[in-house]
Amino acid sequence: MSLVNQLIAAIFAVLIGLVSGTLYIMSESSRSMLQDQLESHAQDSATHLGLYLGPYMAENDSATVETAVNAIFDSGFYHRIIVTNADQGILFEKKAPTNSNDNVPSWFQNMVVITPPSMNREVTYQWRQVGKIYVQSSAGYAYDKLWKGAQDSIILFVSLSIVCLLAISSLIRYLLSPLNRVEKQAIALSEKHYIEQEKLPGTRELKRVVEAMNKMVRQVKGMFEEQTRNIEELRRNAYQDSLTGLSNQRATEAQLAERLDYRKDFGRGTLLNIHLINLQAINQEIGMDKTNNLLKHLATLLEDVSSRSDQSVLGRITGADFVLLINNTNLDQLKICLENIDSESRKLLEQFTNTEVTQPIISVGSCECSDISNSNQLLSEARIASDNAANEKTVWKQYCSTDNNPIAPEQSDWKQHVANAINQRKIFLQVQSVFSKSPSSMPIQDEIFARILDRDKKAASAGEFINLVKELGLMSEMDKAVIELALEKAEAATCPLTINLSHETINSESFLHWITSQLKGKRLTGKVMFELDETSVLNNISRIAEFRKTLQELGIGFGVDHFGVHPSGFSYLYSVQPDYIKIDGSLIREIDQNDEDKFFVSSLIGVAHSLGIKAYAEHVERETQLQLLGTLEIDGSQGYLHGSPKALD
Repeated sequence: MSLVNQLIAAIFAVLIGLVSGTLYIMSESSRSMLQDQLESHAQDSATHLGLYLGPYMAENDSATVETAVNAIFDSGFYHRIIVTNADQGILFEKKAPTNSNDNVPSWFQNMVVITPPSMNREVTYQWRQVGKIYVQSSAGYAYDKLWKGAQDSIILFVSLSIVCLLAISSLIRYLLSPLNRVEKQAIALSEKHYIEQEKLPGTRELKRVVEAMNKMVRQVKGMFEEQTRNIEELRRNAYQDSLTGLSNQRATEAQLAERLDYRKDFGRGTLLNIHLINLQAINQEIGMDKTNNLLKHLATLLEDVSSRSDQSVLGRITGADFVLLINNTNLDQLKICLENIDSESRKLLEQFTNTEVTQPIISVGSCECSDISNSNQLLSEARIASDNAANEKTVWKQYCSTDNNPIAPEQSDWKQHVANAINQRKIFLQVQSVFSKSPSSMPIQDEIFARILDRDKKAASAGEFINLVKELGLMSEMDKAVIELALEKAEAATCPLTINLSHETINSESFLHWITSQLKGKRLTGKVMFELDETSVLNNISRIAEFRKTLQELGIGFGVDHFGVHPSGFSYLYSVQPDYIKIDGSLIREIDQNDEDKFFVSSLIGVAHSLGIKAYAEHVERETQLQLLGTLEIDGSQGYLHGSPKALD
């Protein structure tokens, strides 16, 4: 029960006690007064009868006595009248059958007992005593008056009590409204939402409570922001190039290995090695500051190209070399884009040198990648092509090799096969489990991987068909197909099925309504969860927060995949509040061999736990990784150490 309701109940109990005591006192007072009135009434009646009946009592005229007594007894105000002669013989006696009132409840009469006294009067006539008259009034009249008075008092009390309770309730709620806001602050703080009360109450005690709560909220918020800043600083030092802000060599190579060697879901794309020609000579000619500006400008131009791809990797691997992995394989478009970058860079260099630059200042080597590509091999091929472009004094050179490209099925045939598989819901589902930390090591979720069976009924990797799906505009349709198939399997699943969503799907205007209709009315708590890539979350935080709220209302979990590598940081956790995060495999790959990775992952786990979010690790392949993650308080792990993906039964 709330404090307000408890106070109202206490006040109501006090009012009941007060009115009960008041009614008792009033009843006793009224009863005593009515008892005195009955006594006086009986005495007066005996006196009046004695004056009238004296001569008849002297003659023992019982007939006249009876007539006179009946005349006043029929009024109903008497219980008993007795007339005796001088020898105490009864001349006449009349008694009413009961001393109660039928209009008054019996419980009231039993509770308030009124016993009218019997009054008597000696009657004399011609100086001698001729007898006595005994009169006892009826209590029915007194009960009637007392009952009506009690009814009026109760009605008045109830009416006044209702009015008082409403007034007191409103007053108490108004006075204690700051406490309600403090309660909301406390609840919000437990959910890592930082709310301050701007309006302070006038009551001194409540004002101090609100000020103390506001101070605590600011301190907790400041602690989280400081923790975030420290980890961001660590990220910049360990994984970002200090000049351009892009990923440094180590982070870039780790991300390329994660996408191309481990996950193999990038599909067909292009890896570019962008080399700034004669960097040392340029530095000597225009100075370090201008050279740095030239490099920053080149990085900005490359970031613009990278942003056009929904799954790109961009970084600076040496002083003069940048690497860009994009899923654009249109060579004509790439050539135009790269020539524009060279042209813009030359213009800036001409401003610095005040001389015309006629030769390209960047050389770009490119090579195509597929689901079977090796990141180290691709980097070598791109560097070779870049060196060839520099030697030939051209901007761009494509690496040519028939050894690296698999023999792909006829493109139009394969495209039609992929489209049919999606439209007919012929999608093969595999799962890989996330295991809890030791010693239990039990599966806590099964992440679903969508596969399409080729003509030999073998599961094709995501890289073999994902680009075609995007080209056909069927990503949303494919995600819906996976959701429908997963929901069919969810009821029999031993642990929650986790469904990955693409950014195309989550950005679809109709998806939220569709998924709500699919999930509503079904008991899916602990059966199904959804997760999104960190980049997709950061690209549309408001829509993701709305989606997250919808899932919460339906009792369904939500997580962020590939967490910790996006340069924008992780402050979005505050607004999205996922149930769990999966730390990207590029940060886990060398965690047992690199102290920077260890410290950074430990910090990410700490941030997640401070927000009440579980942290899982991806790409766990060695026992030493798992043991170290256990010491870092990881909540779960996923990778080939626990087993490769298997078919969803």
